[in-house]
Amino acid sequence: MVRRLATRAFAASIAVTALVPSIPAAPAKADPVWVFPGMEIHQDNRVCTLGYVDPALKIAFTAGHCRGGGGVVTDKNRNVIGRLAAFRDNTPTGTTVATDQLITDYEAIVLDNNVMANNVMPSGRALVSGPAPALAPGQPVCHFGVATGETCGTVESVNNGWFTMSHGVQSHNGDSGGPVYLAPMGGPGQIVGIFNSVWGSFPAAVSWPATSEEVREDLGVPSPR
Repeated sequence: MVRRLATRAFAASIAVTALVPSIPAAPAKADPVWVFPGMEIHQDNRVCTLGYVDPALKIAFTAGHCRGGGGVVTDKNRNVIGRLAAFRDNTPTGTTVATDQLITDYEAIVLDNNVMANNVMPSGRALVSGPAPALAPGQPVCHFGVATGETCGTVESVNNGWFTMSHGVQSHNGDSGGPVYLAPMGGPGQIVGIFNSVWGSFPAAVSWPATSEEVREDLGVPSPR
């Protein structure tokens, strides 16, 4: 069985920023709330990790299966940081999946105008999005999750819109939605995926290039930068 595939599409003429006024404003004198990749987020009773933040567009991304029913996204202190704008999620049920099966699993979050956004993970490494070489088995990658922190290993297999990892990459409850990235010595992380699940004994992530194209289709805006 697979969960239902769902999208919330917006016309291309609707800018992402047009959605922001619908988000309740924070108190005028409240301390600023920071939003960044790798932070803990809550939606209803679901705890996940924020995967990527575009500070210029004020939009962030996590796994689609992290979404809540009300669409409100908060930090670990229950401060509202934004609202769900679009998602796709056909994550299979069970513990195994055919390698040729397409998996989509993203949620786009429009951030509150009052939050402060940056692209720096808790480890201190900046996370950027841009052209990256195609992933291949054996390629070094890292993953950041609120439960495990940063763990690194290698790509195990590259499949239909998703890939698996091994040799050190770990995951526990709460890590879903976290960024998977190339981690060059001394440089920023290059996002290549959003953490999805564990299939068999292998942690897995959906492909960032594939997700970026889905975002473009669903929101009618440029792909995440």
